[in-house]
Amino acid sequence: MFGLREYRVAQRLDQADEWLHADKGNVILGGLLWMRMGRKNYHTGIDLSQLGLNDITETADEIEIGCMTTLRQIETSPILKTCFGSILGDSVVHIVGVQFRNAATIGGSVFSRFSFSDILTALLALETRVHLYRGGVVPLETFLDTPPQRDILFKLTLGKKPWKTSYQSHRMTATDFPVLAAGVSRCKDQWRISLGARPSRAKLAKQAAALLAENPDDASIAAACDQVVDELTFGGNQRGTREYRQILARVLVKRGVEAICR
Repeated sequence: MFGLREYRVAQRLDQADEWLHADKGNVILGGLLWMRMGRKNYHTGIDLSQLGLNDITETADEIEIGCMTTLRQIETSPILKTCFGSILGDSVVHIVGVQFRNAATIGGSVFSRFSFSDILTALLALETRVHLYRGGVVPLETFLDTPPQRDILFKLTLGKKPWKTSYQSHRMTATDFPVLAAGVSRCKDQWRISLGARPSRAKLAKQAAALLAENPDDASIAAACDQVVDELTFGGNQRGTREYRQILARVLVKRGVEAICR
């Protein structure tokens, strides 16, 4: 279990930012589900729960998701289901259990950049933007390739487009980390393909996506699946070998594309 010398509840974002940078031992607190598995001692824990950052809201052009929104809210949100189909709900439904998802927050899931993250794989397929207090607004793809900074992720935004989506994953047991995960989306003739748990963190396969047309045939789907393996790197760990993940990549991407084209 981690330790804190002091606990503070922020009333404003600028106050939370000031406290965070007052000492290197200060930390932002979210659902704490991963932090409590460690033994690190922190100086001050900063709670953002009073800032109203736990909602999913819809505007004319985008969907906003506050950093304290839980994964269970993501799973059950009718707004997200209407705008993006089942991709986000499908990406979190296997994460441990409902009690866990009722506590785990989207901010912690994204900011931590976990390589095994299902939700990162799904969000990457949806042109997600990350809003940082100091770092400004950056595409999720850029955020994932940027070294971690001491900053506050306070919300995500997703542009409203007529996306058709699919989320595919393979895991050894229902609630285990994925061996491999794939997010696939299409807006007219624009495709996005993201692969996560390779076992490195989620990444877009842009060249593979470019091979797909609005209504791809069997040959172009096969070419895109082969390109995914050539374009992205895969590795091995206790859940599977590099070669096994390459086989899975072709299968999951094919399933995702075909699900959208039905």
